[in-house]
Amino acid sequence: MGVFGFFNSAEEKRKEEVRTGARAPDRTERQQCWDARDKFYQCLDKHDVIDSLNGDGKKIAEKQCAAENKGFEQNCASAWVTYFKRYRVADYQKKKTLERLQQEGANKMAVEGTSDTPGSTRV
Repeated sequence: MGVFGFFNSAEEKRKEEVRTGARAPDRTERQQCWDARDKFYQCLDKHDVIDSLNGDGKKIAEKQCAAENKGFEQNCASAWVTYFKRYRVADYQKKKTLERLQQEGANKMAVEGTSDTPGSTRV
């Protein structure tokens, strides 16, 4: 195994450690993950899929976005992949709820501090 074989196997070992969570990703690896996530999200958007983990959305994502999903899973820790897929659904639901509340005439409230801070305002 020459020098290049050593570097390739070391690089693959590190990628696997990042995927499994045994090693934290560095700045470059995080950026690669986010880029892969964005490509996957773009594919989902193209096919009007919000939830790629369940139901018809999962079926469409598996068929139409397989390559993007593979890149996403190869470039991100598996826990991050699950997190980002769930976050997409939660963020969509949050936006839809805010839109519905605005249509119903709800007013925005300024919130100061957090619920753990004495004297904070709760919503």
